[in-house]
Amino acid sequence: MNNPLDEALARTSPRLAPPRTPFVSIAIHLGVMVLWCVLFARAFFLQGVVAWSTGIAYVIYDTLLLVFVAWQARVLLRPAGAMTITATAAPVSQPTLGVIVAAHNEAAVLPITLDALFAQTRAPQQIVIADDGSSDGTAALLAERYGLADPGEGRLSPPAPDYPNLRWLKLPHGGKARALNAALGAIRTDAVMTVDADTLLEPDACAAMIDAFGREPALVAAAGLLTPVCGHSPSGRFFQWFQTYEYIRNFISRFAWMRADSLLLVSGAFAAFRRDAVMAVGGFDPHCLVEDYELIHRLRRYSAREGLGWDVRVIGAAHARTDAPGTLASFLRQRRRWFAGFLQTQYWYRDMTGNRRYGKLGLMMLPVKAFDTVQPIYGLTAFALLLGFLFDGRFTIVLPVLAVIVGKIAIDLAFHLFSVHLYRRWSGDRASSSFGMALLAAIFEPFSFQLMRHAGAALGWLHFLLGRRKWGVQQRTGLGAPRGRGTVA
Repeated sequence: MNNPLDEALARTSPRLAPPRTPFVSIAIHLGVMVLWCVLFARAFFLQGVVAWSTGIAYVIYDTLLLVFVAWQARVLLRPAGAMTITATAAPVSQPTLGVIVAAHNEAAVLPITLDALFAQTRAPQQIVIADDGSSDGTAALLAERYGLADPGEGRLSPPAPDYPNLRWLKLPHGGKARALNAALGAIRTDAVMTVDADTLLEPDACAAMIDAFGREPALVAAAGLLTPVCGHSPSGRFFQWFQTYEYIRNFISRFAWMRADSLLLVSGAFAAFRRDAVMAVGGFDPHCLVEDYELIHRLRRYSAREGLGWDVRVIGAAHARTDAPGTLASFLRQRRRWFAGFLQTQYWYRDMTGNRRYGKLGLMMLPVKAFDTVQPIYGLTAFALLLGFLFDGRFTIVLPVLAVIVGKIAIDLAFHLFSVHLYRRWSGDRASSSFGMALLAAIFEPFSFQLMRHAGAALGWLHFLLGRRKWGVQQRTGLGAPRGRGTVA
């Protein structure tokens, strides 16, 4: 008998049934690359600041995005602004919620994650540990600490004696997406929340998700707010500093795109989905490096084609902390995977770019994403050109370029502070951010953390072009004890 998820995926995935690529999509994607070639070439023929046209284009593009985000997110300045967006009415129903924790060799942090789930103010009806072929002490932990009986490979255990909502799904190692899909078939709740084994939910997180899905029947996917935790080493503190403010800006950006009905990104470490909708489109795609990001594309594509009006939102009242890279090597591996998966998804869904059928998503968000595919190339070449001009003594170019950079830093400073203010009003979280540290991050980021992000993205391009799917072993430095963690996307 065929797997229903596989059949649904075959019907809905453009990876499996590639559509014809419209001319407008080809023109948009090709145009951003041709533009880079033209602007880069100007560095060798022109004098003055226009020789740095690649950098100017990068600055203009990034500034326009900041203006868009600030304008869309300004509603958070209003009294109870967040509530007008995410809680317009009392819940009309109380959907059941199940939690899937996909885990591969996560014995060190599973107790932390489970304790947070057991401490929820509204407990989920089911918690399924999707054990993805763990070879560490996961089996012993689940059996001895939680009293779960080994169900045998491919089967779901009976509930734990002391935790009646906890069950163990034991699977052969096949990667996170396959583990999530197996758990989707085993769980029977209205909504499902995916929580990484290194993610710690705040006590009201489940309640916030339940209320959101009860209030909005069209809601099919929702993201919670994440705070990164990177460890106490000097390297960990460095990366936590920059990633804290990166996450804040990113969530404000998601809020802005949500307001424009174009949100495509949720964090798989902490996200919730309406189970029937996910089943209808075939679950998570095991062939994608960023299965959560690709799934949102497929949900939105299916909704537009079927006229369902499905929605994707960010829930400001749902909070969690998650382990984040605390070393340069692990950071580059993470960003390499993220960007390679982004390129995969952009390529598979290329027919949606510039397509009126998909509304603002097709006409606004996906063209922006087309530029984002080459944004790191613009950023890295702009930096390389500046160094080249400096070492060549071409100060008639360097000085006006530095003036442009100083102006951009001033804009970024203002946006950093504005984002922190909006985030505090929206989330109610004032402990995770500091205006002073945000100022320092804005000053130093262009010459440090931003270059690291671009370098990770450049590696992602290489990963994508070579067709690689393995993303290596991550070292945990935040919530859990340092240990290797590997998976295959």
